[in-house]
Amino acid sequence: MVVLADEALDQIPLIRSPKHGSNFSDIPVVDLSMPGSAEALVGACEELGFFKVVNHGVPVELAQRLEAEAIKFFALPQLDKEKSGPPNPFGYGNKTIGPNGDVGWVEYLLFAITSAPLSYTSMSFLEEPSACSFRSALKEYLLAVRKLASDLLRLMAEGLKIEPRDAFSRLVMGEQSEGIFRLNHYPKCPILEKLNCSLTGFGEHTDPQIISVLRSNSSTGLQISLKDGSWVAVPPDQESFFINVLTNGRFRSVRHRVLANGLKSRVSMIYFFGPPPVERIAPLPQLMGEGEQSKYREFTWGEYKKASYKSRLSDDRLGQFEK
Repeated sequence: MVVLADEALDQIPLIRSPKHGSNFSDIPVVDLSMPGSAEALVGACEELGFFKVVNHGVPVELAQRLEAEAIKFFALPQLDKEKSGPPNPFGYGNKTIGPNGDVGWVEYLLFAITSAPLSYTSMSFLEEPSACSFRSALKEYLLAVRKLASDLLRLMAEGLKIEPRDAFSRLVMGEQSEGIFRLNHYPKCPILEKLNCSLTGFGEHTDPQIISVLRSNSSTGLQISLKDGSWVAVPPDQESFFINVLTNGRFRSVRHRVLANGLKSRVSMIYFFGPPPVERIAPLPQLMGEGEQSKYREFTWGEYKKASYKSRLSDDRLGQFEK
């Protein structure tokens, strides 16, 4: 832990910047326009649990519109932004991530998403007439990414030869399903320009939802942890989406983090999809081999979510449910 001579940076860990050219080039790419995309998707989930989708059908303009609106919001005076916070757990947050002591060089908007009809947590700035374009961009983007997530989950079922094909998608697309949408902004930090290090923007963690759909701007910062424990940088790609998944160990959510290098601001948007709180979580019988047992005791999504909110970012959230 290093404390810099700036009160705003107090207690945010510094991490040595990756070497130039250390971007990870082996991230699986799934082209949704190609035959065999279902099998490619399953292979990517088994290989890394993290992959990039291209030819996904979501217009680039939708993401660019929402990014522009997010940048305008994050450029507001601090007191104006704080009218939509503190997050409890939804709303505007700044540097503090959750209630358990995690901090990072990040500010964010966190929305709760409901399915039918599509709606999201209201915040004070969204009630202003001037927020009309933000509301419009947000709704259009959420609708498009919901369709993408549903398509991916259906392809996953197809690739795993599971019937019905909506076995996964119906869990997270129903009226009672729970979604979360996060807009993250990692600001510039001039004090870092002469240092060979980065600030922790968002500490290492795994996503607690069934599937996460991430899009960021052209700034670097995202890193994933490989099976050997090493950290590698994910090359930015503002026209593609990065996907995280989670299952009974066959598809494992990759551990990842975001570094803020201070030279260029980064904006990311992540839509997390989860089932209803009362849904009981257990492996599908079709996925279990002969004599294979679940690695985890059965629990409800509500129990899992409650445990997640009590944990630190780096904690193994599934560990407490192991048999």
